Amino acid sequence: MIASLPPLRAARDDDSEPLAALIAASFAEYPDCHFDWSEFPELRRPASYFAAKGGRLWIADAPAGGIAGSLGIFPVPEQNAAELAKVYVSPAWRGAGLAQVLFAEALRFAEAGDHAEMILWSDARFARGHRFYEKLGFVRWPGQRYLGDISFSWEYHFRKRLTGQPA
Repeated sequence: MIASLPPLRAARDDDSEPLAALIAASFAEYPDCHFDWSEFPELRRPASYFAAKGGRLWIADAPAGGIAGSLGIFPVPEQNAAELAKVYVSPAWRGAGLAQVLFAEALRFAEAGDHAEMILWSDARFARGHRFYEKLGFVRWPGQRYLGDISFSWEYHFRKRLTGQPA
């Protein structure tokens, strides 16, 4: 049993390797889902990447080393939205409330930016994550997109209207 959640912090560019390890381990849980550095150039300097987009990336360090969880968000002005990205939680921390704590930070960011909604894209294989997003009030939007990556990934689009924002 996990005693308490690790504190969140702003990502740094030197989180590159441990963040990539978390993502690669998450991909490995699914058949034919592969991690390749060439498809994730933003991971070379993750904090700088999100900052350049006007966003934030939060990290929760695992007490034993590595990263327990991550969540990033950045504005999408043309949609009056904020997009979630790099939402990953290590299996050891799933069900402990860490994902909800990370999401709460993203929600504060989106509301502070006066965005009408939050959006995200998620690999069609990540059914456990989809259930989590739906519990948070996200709705799967019609359609999919094909990434053309080494995993032949298709992604679902999810959206969440923010309280008090016009339709």
